[in-house]
Amino acid sequence: MNRPHAKNSLGKVFVNELFRALESLRYDDKIRVVVFKSEVKGVFCAGADLKERAQMSDAEVGHFVHRLRSLMDEIAALPVPTIAAIEGYALGGGLELALACDLRVAASSAKMGLIETTRGLLPGAGGTQRLPRCIGIGLAKELIFTGRQIDGQQAFSIGLVNHAVPQNEQEDAAYQKALALAKEIVPRAPIAVKMGKLAINRGIEVDIASGMAIEGMCYAQV
Repeated sequence: MNRPHAKNSLGKVFVNELFRALESLRYDDKIRVVVFKSEVKGVFCAGADLKERAQMSDAEVGHFVHRLRSLMDEIAALPVPTIAAIEGYALGGGLELALACDLRVAASSAKMGLIETTRGLLPGAGGTQRLPRCIGIGLAKELIFTGRQIDGQQAFSIGLVNHAVPQNEQEDAAYQKALALAKEIVPRAPIAVKMGKLAINRGIEVDIASGMAIEGMCYAQV
């Protein structure tokens, strides 16, 4: 992501670009892992573009938030593993984007939070659903009710990120760790990895007996 003038905030044009990128990734069989990273120093994604949103009518805001939610669903639905490499700020929609990924790696100094309640808003791109599924209901409620920002090390301690790493001079420590993870996944059997992702994602939403049936169907495909 490279929108430096707006700290990678999610505006209409940028969201359309992300949709196009996802469309090409989804149908490319050569791709085994997708890493989401920022080219902008000190920020992963600052969330929705509130300056742009201020110019929208209520109807336009509703449509745009629905499109943001759809974007996160598209990221979550990519058949291959996805990793968010968080070097700096991942706030609001930026954290929702990271939550839509399978794995998250953060620099210890990164800052994360669903800060919408500090702006008179509610997380509207999956945050109220994916955060509790990731860290549990009680902690998710605390972070959403307070709009608190936490650093990478705190995020690791509550299970929000898989790894927290000290930042380096190049400010790409999280990306390097994400790349190492990706390189560990790439040699594995691609259909097995895809079916493993599908079995977990579908199975976690149902009772365990139904989940076992989903696992069986995925196993049969492998």
